[in-house]
Amino acid sequence: MELERLVVVWCPELQQEGPRGEEARRFVQVVARTGELCPWAHPIRLGVCALPARGPARFFGGEEMVVSRLVEVVGEDAHVGVADGLFAAVLAARARLIVPAGEVRQFLAPWSVATLARAELAVTLQRLGVTTLGQFAALPSPHVSDRFGADAAAAHLVARGESGELAGLRDRSIERRLRVARGEDPDLGSVPPPYQPGFFGGASAADTRAALSFARVQDRLGIEAVLLGRIQGGRDPGEQAALVPWGSPEAGAIPAGGAPWPGRLPLPSPTEVLRVPRRVEVVDAAGLALEVSGRGLLNGEPARLSVEGGPWQAVTAWAGPWPVTERWWSVRRRRARVQVVTDDGVARLLCAERAQWWVEALYD
Repeated sequence: MELERLVVVWCPELQQEGPRGEEARRFVQVVARTGELCPWAHPIRLGVCALPARGPARFFGGEEMVVSRLVEVVGEDAHVGVADGLFAAVLAARARLIVPAGEVRQFLAPWSVATLARAELAVTLQRLGVTTLGQFAALPSPHVSDRFGADAAAAHLVARGESGELAGLRDRSIERRLRVARGEDPDLGSVPPPYQPGFFGGASAADTRAALSFARVQDRLGIEAVLLGRIQGGRDPGEQAALVPWGSPEAGAIPAGGAPWPGRLPLPSPTEVLRVPRRVEVVDAAGLALEVSGRGLLNGEPARLSVEGGPWQAVTAWAGPWPVTERWWSVRRRRARVQVVTDDGVARLLCAERAQWWVEALYD
């Protein structure tokens, strides 16, 4: 059986998707640029796309010209190769080679049996002294099928150059993942539906249009151009919220806020966390400075406070303290927090550390 001749674009830096999801977005651009040059390009897995070689080779005047144009369009970081069959074409791209037609078996011969991505089979073959695809291909086909099973027999055909496909080489979910990275609804597609079923769950037309707009903004300005707020774990108010890129795995991850955080403040959370804490003096009814003991107890009740040397204000309500002891990792850190409301109606979160009080956050 004649194997289809394929051109493969292989991007080593995009093989694994990181927590921020930029690899999928970058690969979307690779597939789009490849498709602009050769409209038959299709993704195989993250970081790998393929296209038939015959049509582009006729149009551009040979496979060498196709490879050259793809490198120009996609970038020099991408590897481009040509061979018969998908498995050999991927290896050809990794090696940046054009394997002559009909020479797949010779090309595959020196590659390790580990490239078949069959760990148990590779270990067994290596114990038997079969370390390369050439040695594996030389084994009699009936013996391979009887000794190792049907999957090994299929891999044996690939090693012999008689089959170009290997089970597991294609990621069946890649199209869906790339549609999400493009901001499209993976179930409805890029065309918004004529209805808006947002009342009882599901994505509305407005949601789809917004997702497409977000994706376009990120394509033009970078992934940091559209950020989402996400609740996460932490003791400090500033640690319990983070901005992550829209569409990244972090944005859809389950928050870790339910984990135990000794010293964490009870609800409600502050509405404004100050970037730069403000120095504050806190005294009791007798005018003595309020302090926190080593056991996390106050030496009195807060009666008045002055923020950064400003006028003194009476404390009308307070709660706490909530002590926090951290050892990160060799320096022991002790803090305590108190919530206070003053006679002007402002609610503040105060933090005491090393005999000094600070305003950390404000409440509505």
